[in-house]
Order: sequence, then structure tokens, then C-alpha cells
Amino acid sequence: LVLLATRTHNWYCTLDSMSTTVAATARGLTPRLYPTHLLSSTCTYLSKGTSNLSRSGTRYLSTDGGLKKTALYEYHVQKGGKMVPFAGYSMPVQYKDGVLSSHLHCRSDVVAFDVSHMMQTSITGADAAQFIESLTPCDVQALKPNSGSLTVFLTEKGTIIDDLIVNKLDDSSFYVVSNAGCAEKDLSLLKMQEGRFLMGGKDVRVQVVDRSLIAVQGPKMKDLLQPLVDFDLADLPFMTTTLADIGPIKACRVTRCGYTGEDGVEVSVDHEHVISLADLLTGSKAADCRLAGLAARDSLRLEAGLCLYGNDIDESTTPVEASLLWLISKRRRARADFPGADIIMDQINNKTAARKRVGFTVEGAPARAGAKVMSEEGAEVGIITSGSPSPSLGHNIAMGYIETPLSKVGTRVAVQVRNRTFSAIVTKMPFVPTNYFFTK
Repeated sequence: LVLLATRTHNWYCTLDSMSTTVAATARGLTPRLYPTHLLSSTCTYLSKGTSNLSRSGTRYLSTDGGLKKTALYEYHVQKGGKMVPFAGYSMPVQYKDGVLSSHLHCRSDVVAFDVSHMMQTSITGADAAQFIESLTPCDVQALKPNSGSLTVFLTEKGTIIDDLIVNKLDDSSFYVVSNAGCAEKDLSLLKMQEGRFLMGGKDVRVQVVDRSLIAVQGPKMKDLLQPLVDFDLADLPFMTTTLADIGPIKACRVTRCGYTGEDGVEVSVDHEHVISLADLLTGSKAADCRLAGLAARDSLRLEAGLCLYGNDIDESTTPVEASLLWLISKRRRARADFPGADIIMDQINNKTAARKRVGFTVEGAPARAGAKVMSEEGAEVGIITSGSPSPSLGHNIAMGYIETPLSKVGTRVAVQVRNRTFSAIVTKMPFVPTNYFFTK
């Protein structure tokens, strides 16, 4: 069974609420086993425990295991979703058509993910822009109305508390989406800073937005959504947002972004309408939209070279080390007024970062998170943080950190997988070209 699983990459993960055990076995042998050849990073993240953050409304109903449920929980179960613990929630890891099918369907057609576990936040007030800039290196002032940017919350040491999307609705109103697994510490950070601003006479208010969130991703997203919305999707380029009606569902926030590398949108919708929205999307004749789970989302983001917080970035990594230098704008570099600016600017100006996040193409067995990266001379020079076979490319890919002098694309290294050494090469990311929609 081990030999069979190794040769076909059909690895499985036994999941419980607090730990993840990887086993090699034949497909379908045990109902508690789920495919992880496309779930390497997600498995690591699943083991990080649960959040006790509570919010108003009916969104999170506790399960017997203390997990929270999104408003689509019963819908996932009815549609054949295999539910697993993820960042404090019971979420679908895959559906009956399987992870590989979901992954490839996103690349060729369109899929819908329930991402309601992510924290949505409203930040308003005359000093809201200054407030966000006090916690991130984002040039919030430069954002146009109804546009957004990826950014990071930073510690005073310049390391990453979380990554998030900041959308500027107008000069005094912002819509933020951040990771579910960091919800407690993110909200604590925001509320503490809000208190400081209010004590200083500033005008800012932080509120959690209690709504569902669906990500619609893939090249057929426009074919699917255009007949349903009351605006022209050609007027909504990548990283912009608008309020819109979708069919009979009023006041949805539609943001053109995603976590797959494909064209797509994320739709924030009232909980009572999210099942209607899911039915509207998956029942459309304009495109074959299918539900997809965590495993496909993980393999898609890895092919796109996108970080998973807790695996590829965390409070031990700076944006410079993480190859996210572009998050720090020219104005913010000149002012050096963001948390950890001294350390980050030293890494930028004096090239003092000792390591760098890079991509790898790996021969032989797939390299999972935690695998050591070795030089050709046999010295340990880095570590893999995410890795799996690539469904789109047909070979093994990974990302991780390597000593900066060895980070050049084309550098040959080796990785240690289950006490064996396999050849690898530093590879440019994204592994699969992205298809974000930009206007000319």
C-alpha cells in the first residue's frame, strides 16, 4: 500500500480537531482519510488549533467538537462536501468529484469556494487611512476609491502578523479581509490601536462585518457572473470593488481578487442570502460552476506562488525575506514610519536579509513543509514551507526559504524527503501564469 501510494502520489491525511497524521494507503480504504497530495500546506495549518473569537449573528453555530460553522455548512454536507477542522471551523476539504477535478476545473472553467471563515472588517472615520498605515506598510493614501491592495500587519521587529486585503471605499471608509486563523490576534491588534487613536483624539471605528463570503474563481467567472449582475464586469479590474445586485440578491460587495491565480471575484453577502447565491452560481447554464474545497484552493495558490500564513509567512519572517518587497511603497519607504521600519529598510538598503522565499521544482517524491533544503555540497541551506505535485504541470513544485546567495533562479540544490535526497532547482514563481483581469 505504501508503494502504491508513493508511486501514484495518493497520500492521505487523517484529520482531527487538534492534530494531523499523514498515512499512505489506498484510495477510499477508510472514510476518515482525505487526499493530501494537494493539501500539504493545508494539513499543517489544520493542526494549529481553533479560535474562540465570537461574533454576533447566526453565522457560527458550534459543533460538538467546538468548531464554528459557516452559514453554508449544511449546504456543503448536502452537496457531498467532506468536512474537516480548519482554523476553528468545520470546512469542506473536497467534494465528490475529487481534488484533482476541482483544481483543473478552476483552471479551465469556474469554481466557487466558501471563504466565510475569513474575517471581514470595516474601518471608518476621518483618520481611518492613518490608522491602517500605522499598522501596515501599505500606501493607503495613494489608493483610489473602490480599489484595494494586499498588505501585511507588522510587528515592531518588522515581521508579519498576518496578510490581508485593504479596500478603500472612500477616504474615510475601508473594507478589510484577513485570515481566519489570525482572527483573534488581528482583532486584538485592531482594537488596541483603535483605543490608542481614540485616546489621542483621533476619529476611527473598527467593526467586524458579519457576512458570508464566496470566492468565484476561474476563466469562466465572467461568463457566469455577467448575466447576473447589474454592472459591466469590464469596469471592475483586478483589486477593485463595488456594491452590486446579483440576481435578486441585493447589496453584495463584489471584489475582483482571489487566491488561485485565475480571474475571479470574492462576494460578501448577507448570511440569509448565501445559499440562494450558491444555488444561483452552481445552477447557472451560462457556465459550469462547481463547488471546490480547501485542498484545491491550496494547490491552486501554490501554483500561483501565493503565501499561506502560518506556513510560508509568519511572525519570524519579514516582507523582504518573504519576497514581498513590492508591498512597501516608495512613499512609505521614504517616510519609514511603519512598524519595524528600521529593520526592514536595513534589509532593503543594505541587503542584509540572510534568506529569501523562492520556488522549487523537485524531482522524485514531492517535498512537503518541513523538508530540508541542501546545497550540492551537502550543507543545510533552507527549508520547504509548502509543496505538492502540480496538477497543472505534472511535476512536483514547492516554495520555501533558502540562503540568499543561493536564491538565484536556476540554482541546483537538493531536498531531503523521508530520509532520501532528491534533486531540486530554484524556480521562478508563479509556477503557472496568472490570469488576473486588468484594463488597458
